[in-house]
Amino acid sequence: MSENTQGTLSNRLTYGMVGGGIGSFIGPVHKAAIAIDNSADLVCGSFSRNKEKNQATGLDWQIESDRIYDDFEKMADAEAKRPDGIDFVVIVVPNNLHYKCSKVFLEKGINVVCDKPLAFTPEEGYDLMKLASEKGLEFMVTYTYTGYPMVNEAKRIIADGEIGDIRMVMAEYPQGWLADRAEDTDNKQAQWRVDPERAGLSCCVGDIGTHVENMVHYVTGLEIDRLSASLDTFVEGRKLDDNARINIEYKGGAKGIYWSSQIAISEENGLKFRIYGTNGALEWEQEKPNVLIYKRKDLPTQIYTRGNGYLSVNAQQLTRIPAGHPEGYFEAFGNLYKKYCRKLTAKKNNEALSENVTFTDVVDGTRGIKFVHDCVKSSNQDGAWVDGSFDYKKQ
Repeated sequence: MSENTQGTLSNRLTYGMVGGGIGSFIGPVHKAAIAIDNSADLVCGSFSRNKEKNQATGLDWQIESDRIYDDFEKMADAEAKRPDGIDFVVIVVPNNLHYKCSKVFLEKGINVVCDKPLAFTPEEGYDLMKLASEKGLEFMVTYTYTGYPMVNEAKRIIADGEIGDIRMVMAEYPQGWLADRAEDTDNKQAQWRVDPERAGLSCCVGDIGTHVENMVHYVTGLEIDRLSASLDTFVEGRKLDDNARINIEYKGGAKGIYWSSQIAISEENGLKFRIYGTNGALEWEQEKPNVLIYKRKDLPTQIYTRGNGYLSVNAQQLTRIPAGHPEGYFEAFGNLYKKYCRKLTAKKNNEALSENVTFTDVVDGTRGIKFVHDCVKSSNQDGAWVDGSFDYKKQ
């Protein structure tokens, strides 16, 4: 919502979108995720740099013609001035525009949701952290997989100390879609993801390795102390990495091994973690998201499934349909917005929340960018150990 109008108009949330034009994958996913809980109404956008596609998308989504903007700068300026301006903006453009677009809307006093990676450099991330804090705005970075109920059950189990002190973390995210030169076809996503000017200094780590880093941090709370990384480029002629092997040492003594790959033949979206503590272990994989494997010392392995009464309140609140009916990616995405919009609604209505509502935010996004840069730095030094710690106060 613009700074000029908080609390003066309808209390129903409205939002705009930058990117997501016809043919986009992720734009409609955001729109559908918000619609799952009927959390907010899409009322404006700048959907594409192509004028015809921009107009066609807006009309298809029943946006008023005067709120289909030619570019995001005009959109931010106009919406900040309107008495019915948007409460938040959803940014789903290529990586190279994330920082610039986010900053423009923050400067106009508009809350932001942005896909990862948040920016190109840690300095840009810290700048957005500072700006969001100074403006008192809510900034969500969409690390989708943290929305799964069983991920949040794992987080609860670890926070309650049930598996004891964490000793070892094994986490991976293999894909196979870039095993060949997909960028030489009409696959536009492949074209920009392997382009340093649009994707940044990493493809594989920047795209999916950051999901590994964020998932482990979200579930365990572990902070990286130092890391040693080897980034590989297996496909000839490609400028950025398509495979990564990363050794982690956490503050407190735990160890970790991360693997992310986009050249793993036949793999689709195999995000997975195994977390081993002194008293137990947990295992979860994204392609079977409704199941959490819980191993306790000297006891039979237990299989927890989504939607059952034995789960914690938090996991149950993120569940929509009965056990045995699979919930997946769209529902996980919807859970991010469920939390985000709940917090925005409370602020808009000047209401106090009875519980602490959290979501992956601009701090998580900045930590992810630093992780990518640390991995590239280490790999450029033949896998040398580098400082992987994150300074939460650096703004």
